Amino acid sequence: MAKHEPIEKARSTYANFIAWFKWGSIVVAILAAIVVLIIA
Repeated sequence: MAKHEPIEKARSTYANFIAWFKWGSIVVAILAAIVVLIIA
């Protein structure tokens, strides 16, 4: 059972990374759109 623990932890960390990356991309896109509107 202990043999699978690192795999589960890595999978959880990877899932968290994907979630953060997704939300980060959304935030960056919104900020970029605001900046473009201000400049334009």
